[in-house]
Amino acid sequence: MEAEAAKLIGAGLAAIPLAGAGVGLGLIFGNFLSGAFRNPSAAAQNQPTMLLAFALTEFTGLLGFAIAMIILYTF
Repeated sequence: MEAEAAKLIGAGLAAIPLAGAGVGLGLIFGNFLSGAFRNPSAAAQNQPTMLLAFALTEFTGLLGFAIAMIILYTF
């Protein structure tokens, strides 16, 4: 296998967390909205937890993207 092909395969595999981050964000916000519509008075108490989950999920996607770019452009 050539080095260029291995680099592209590695970058593609490193980009898989981007799909997981998209699914995770959909689940986080969908479940938060579902809970907020059921009990609007508790939505304000759950919002900081939802924002923390959003930040951690987004970080996972950005980390996968950064690793994919490092593989593509440095090796």
